[in-house]
Amino acid sequence: MKILITNGPNLNLLGTREPSIYGNTSMEDYLVELKALYPQHEILYYQSNIEGELINRIQEDDFDALVVNFGAFTHYSYALADCLKNISKPKIEVHISNIYKREEFRQKSVTASYTDAILSGFGLKGYALAIQSLF
Repeated sequence: MKILITNGPNLNLLGTREPSIYGNTSMEDYLVELKALYPQHEILYYQSNIEGELINRIQEDDFDALVVNFGAFTHYSYALADCLKNISKPKIEVHISNIYKREEFRQKSVTASYTDAILSGFGLKGYALAIQSLF
């Protein structure tokens, strides 16, 4: 199975961005762990701070399942929601922090209703749990 993980704005700063919320591990380091945990799957990764680039990457349609963490776009990007609506493959939304314990604006996801499940508050382990749930 080919799994695409897409991360949105500021998630390129994982490991240094607000470590009390997001931890001390970079996504690049965590990807090494993920690939070791799931060697039977091809794990692709894409991160962008630009909404349209995320849409373009997802629309390439070269994967079997999708794991998304759109960062702040989660809370207001109807363009990404529309993109997900048109993807018929399995889709899991991941949030590193528990968005329901954060600021009010972070507690609503406009993209969640177009995914099969949401994982929130498990730290980076949420990505592994998302992949595990796909098979």
